[in-house]
Amino acid sequence: MIGVKVPIPGVIYPPVERLKRYVEGGELELETLVDALSASFSANAGRTALATDEGDVSYAQLDDITDRFAGALLGLGLEPLDRVLFQCGNCKELVYAVVGCLKAGLIPVCTLAVHREHEIVYLGCHTEARVHIVQGNDPKFDLIDFALKVRPRIPTVHHVISIGGEGKAGVLRFDDLVSAQERGSARESLRSVPRDPFQVAVFQLSGGTSGVPKVIPRMHNDYLLNARLTIDVLGYAVDDVLFMPMPMIHNASMICFWLPCLLAGASFTIPRDLTPEAWGRIFREKKPTFIGLIRPLLPRLEEMLQKDYGSLERVRGSWSPDGARLVREKYGIPSLAMFGMTEGMNLYCREGDPDEALDWTIGRPLSRFDEIRLVEPGGDREVALGEVGELTCRGPYTLSGYYNAPERNQQAFTEDGFYRSGDLLVERMIGGRRYYAFAGRTKDVIDRGNEKVNCEEVENAASTHPAVSGCAVVGMPDAVLGERICAFLVIKEGECAPSVVELGRHFEVLGLAKFKWPERIEVIEALPVTKVNKLDKAVLRSAIRAKLAEEQIAQAAWAAGVNAA
Repeated sequence: MIGVKVPIPGVIYPPVERLKRYVEGGELELETLVDALSASFSANAGRTALATDEGDVSYAQLDDITDRFAGALLGLGLEPLDRVLFQCGNCKELVYAVVGCLKAGLIPVCTLAVHREHEIVYLGCHTEARVHIVQGNDPKFDLIDFALKVRPRIPTVHHVISIGGEGKAGVLRFDDLVSAQERGSARESLRSVPRDPFQVAVFQLSGGTSGVPKVIPRMHNDYLLNARLTIDVLGYAVDDVLFMPMPMIHNASMICFWLPCLLAGASFTIPRDLTPEAWGRIFREKKPTFIGLIRPLLPRLEEMLQKDYGSLERVRGSWSPDGARLVREKYGIPSLAMFGMTEGMNLYCREGDPDEALDWTIGRPLSRFDEIRLVEPGGDREVALGEVGELTCRGPYTLSGYYNAPERNQQAFTEDGFYRSGDLLVERMIGGRRYYAFAGRTKDVIDRGNEKVNCEEVENAASTHPAVSGCAVVGMPDAVLGERICAFLVIKEGECAPSVVELGRHFEVLGLAKFKWPERIEVIEALPVTKVNKLDKAVLRSAIRAKLAEEQIAQAAWAAGVNAA
């Protein structure tokens, strides 16, 4: 049977006729992600799956622990298709818990450890989550206390499970659940879990480009296809060691790195932290052959290589062609630009592509069934070759609709099912092939270290401060993160402008994740508007760029004076 067997209310599944085309064309498999992972675990039983500071974990051990955790979850009364909130940093237990949920037929909701009340309460209620899994030993924030605090506001949550730490009353410990579960009985209970390749595997999150994050259903066989195509393009093999120093719950980490790694029988490294010492230990002891980087982390790579901690056979990924080009030119390390979205569509450069494509484009789509149209932003008319247009796309691993979001879906999709990404691209013909170059965004978002921040959400929060009568937020250039958040504030008469610290405290009270807090405040008399009386953010972006340039000149002059003295 092609098509989902038991639809989840609120999930938009791909049309059956389109699925038939993908299946009959040999692209989409009648196989679940669990089936494929289990086959890899068995075939690579004696190999290292996870390389950690606490020791290596074999594929056989990974299979055993995830079976037992899955059985424990079912023993708590959870049923297939129940949702599970995740708030965990990078650790081997995160992999155990995600794979365990998949084996139990449960759906991980991939929230971030840095999310707070504003996001978690909404997402927990929106997805009707039954369980909240948190990291119990986070040194910066007590996620166990946080989970207990928000639990009454998410009426469907019945259990809080902690990974690491000592645990507390009313909280189940991951280690206790696993150790109490006998594998034989766990595997027996898992036999009754239905497997449907067309069913939801995970609920990933949008970058928050329209308020709170939207929920993205990723299906078993579409996620599996995405991962396998990544293996084909990047050439992951059993002897490879991968390192991706980004949140592992992120779609990019999951679908481009550690899931393909486990499917390929390779080894994935998980450091205790991301200090220079930890990077050095990884380079010396684990000797990665692939490392996935975003541009803000390239200085860390440079520092590690300068200290001669080790060598890399290849570097994969920087999420921008200039980053990939920098690594190739400076270190002679093969590096490919990558571009993707949690909603699905991925573009990669390939080894052997012309230099022009490698240096100046984000590549071409992964699947031969991927369809791309570049259209006038907000419209449907296709632009000519070489013109900037909004990326609209559909394909075998691109979503058909956000979860339970009919109004957003009406805006986000064309009548024939193409997803409006909000990304601006230019199509170029190079060596007889179509490549795409990134040209900007149509959406009002700030890309802070690969976390997309919705400007309207930040503006609404800042406007609730008692001293603020108006706010406009823009991204200001930053050498490390790409962009940081600058808030232009109009202050009420007789009030004092809040400092960055004070505004941060206000955001903390509102429950917004810290990466959304403004990092610079500029006070202005009025917000600039265009001739048609719309907010003119171009003026504000130019103003902050000019001010930063002036400050850099002044700082350089001061430094020159100090050195001369």
